[in-house]
Amino acid sequence: MTALTRRLLGATAAAGAASTLAGCMGGGFPALGGLFGEDDARPGPGPRTEYASLYAANTGEQFPVQAFRYEAVPAEFLRREVAYDGPEDPGTIVVDPAAHYLYLVGRRKRATRYGVGVGREGFGWRGIAQINMRRAWPDWVPPREMVERDPDVRAQLVETPRGLGIPGGTRSPLGARAMYLFAKGVGDTGYRIHGTTEPETIGTSVSSGCIRMVNQDIIHLYGRAPDGTRVVVLAA
Repeated sequence: MTALTRRLLGATAAAGAASTLAGCMGGGFPALGGLFGEDDARPGPGPRTEYASLYAANTGEQFPVQAFRYEAVPAEFLRREVAYDGPEDPGTIVVDPAAHYLYLVGRRKRATRYGVGVGREGFGWRGIAQINMRRAWPDWVPPREMVERDPDVRAQLVETPRGLGIPGGTRSPLGARAMYLFAKGVGDTGYRIHGTTEPETIGTSVSSGCIRMVNQDIIHLYGRAPDGTRVVVLAA
């Protein structure tokens, strides 16, 4: 199945993403264009026993990571190694929102592919960024607009070092890890690649623009994507 189709990136970010984000505060990316190659991923999932190991509970963390019920999502969104024939250098992260995939480009025309949840209609974004900050079990501080319009969210917030939010831990919507995306001329875009408390939403478009991953997958990626990692987000 073709996962990375050839797409010419547009010159502007998706309309409304910068001003209406609900879960991750947003900013636009600079205009750009680029052509990305195809990924001829080999069909079929890996062994189910391997998935059981990959997505097992992890009690060695600061907070316990629950086992992921991987049968709840289509097998194509489970972590696996695939072929990659694009132009990006090894170590680059490529996000394909339309396919709900995130790739960590490796060597020898290979990549690790993860299923992700992405921004719903009106909250998508595209562009080039860089990971300039990473945090384990980060606090979640929602944007003011979300707090003002959602009393249920407001009722859950407590004081954190960064303001009213939910402290890092098993209740934080950012999950076990967060990687903060910065762009040239913009600084902190407000977009994150992060874990989730709703792993069953992987493979769907439900977020407020951020890229969400199963906690086991974000922990795996976090250990392989240091500060300075280039991130390319394709057009949806």
